[in-house]
Amino acid sequence: MNKTLLSGVMIALLSLATPTWAQDSPEQGSSEAVITSININEADQQQLAMLTGIGPAKAAAIVKHREEHGPFNSVDDLSKVSGIGAATVEKNRHLLSK
Repeated sequence: MNKTLLSGVMIALLSLATPTWAQDSPEQGSSEAVITSININEADQQQLAMLTGIGPAKAAAIVKHREEHGPFNSVDDLSKVSGIGAATVEKNRHLLSK
């Protein structure tokens, strides 16, 4: 992902979410915040759609599944959502919390 796109995603997430935040490392010489966690039981459709391999339709399916079946017990439970496989969960695992 190029730096401009990544910065745009970070800014969008800053305005939409209340995740855990961390400062960039000092060697990068930046004071921009980066996302370290998205709560799969609280994130809305727009926030979820920013994850790798999750577009608007899959994000809507996550929210619908959560509404119909209650909160996810683990990050791995995302694979119970139609259209989301273990590979997608693994690509995003480092960003996800429950």
